[in-house]
Amino acid sequence: MRRKHLDFVHVGRDGWLFLIGGTNGVLDQYRVSFTRWWLLRGWRRLIGTRATRAQALGIRYLHVIVPEKLSVYDDRAGDLAYDPRRSPARALARRLINHPAFVDLLAPLRAARNGPVPLYHRTDTHWSYDGCLLAYRVLMRACGAVPPAGLDARERYEITSVRDLGSKIPEAPVETTSQGVIDILARRVYASPLVEAYEDAGRAPDLHIGAHVRFRNESPQADPRTVVLFGDSYAHFAPIMLSGLVAETFREVHFIWSSSIDWGYVAAVKPDLLLFEIAERFLVRLPDDTFDIASYQKGERLAEAAPAPVAAPAMAEGVAAQG
Repeated sequence: MRRKHLDFVHVGRDGWLFLIGGTNGVLDQYRVSFTRWWLLRGWRRLIGTRATRAQALGIRYLHVIVPEKLSVYDDRAGDLAYDPRRSPARALARRLINHPAFVDLLAPLRAARNGPVPLYHRTDTHWSYDGCLLAYRVLMRACGAVPPAGLDARERYEITSVRDLGSKIPEAPVETTSQGVIDILARRVYASPLVEAYEDAGRAPDLHIGAHVRFRNESPQADPRTVVLFGDSYAHFAPIMLSGLVAETFREVHFIWSSSIDWGYVAAVKPDLLLFEIAERFLVRLPDDTFDIASYQKGERLAEAAPAPVAAPAMAEGVAAQG
């Protein structure tokens, strides 16, 4: 029997780690089945419905899927038995060829995977800054927007840490990654009570669904359009990923961490562009688009932001008291 951590993480070539398990059953998503066919059919219909609904509001809708490392770097997965050609993102892209709302990231990421810098972190599920930057440029072309001047020349700094997949294996390898300085032109002008509560408690990394922030870019070179972006950790409410780069480009950017669109919020803001980003592994669930960001941030979710209680001193028998 395999060790439990190997059911979650696959160790590929040269220390590259890949998520294969978890609640989304990542590796299983590369197997063709009627359930998968039905799910992708649902996504195709949802994207069309969203684009039509946005158009009725005078808004352009764009949909991007962030591919799994398994879909991009199959050449570094070693002896893992799977077929990257059966990637859910690839299958959905085939169904959406020439669809004006769909922006394919898989093809450009695969085309650049053997370049001078890695597009994903070796020991993390997420793309690197350079991978995010490449995807951002693809998305900006689809939006008809121009990245800010000097973006490639911005200062870089290094972060050394044990990353999300590395923490799941006994060796806990440390990885040093390069991050660019993003928040120069744009400033965060609003953070929801939920974001503020988690930040005040020193628990910002624990906040996911329901995070809501707004950025304002007053620079003369900013694209004058307003953007509402629904996304996940590949976009993020901190200006370290896609949302930060988009905010450096447009006059105003609203970010909400959700796979379900809050159409009431969209109608109230009336953005020029409605962008949606989702990680490939989350395609396993079809959103119902009934999300209400205002309601989500109240009550018990604010209470959950409180700092974790300090553990009581160990008992005489050497067993820690548990709350």
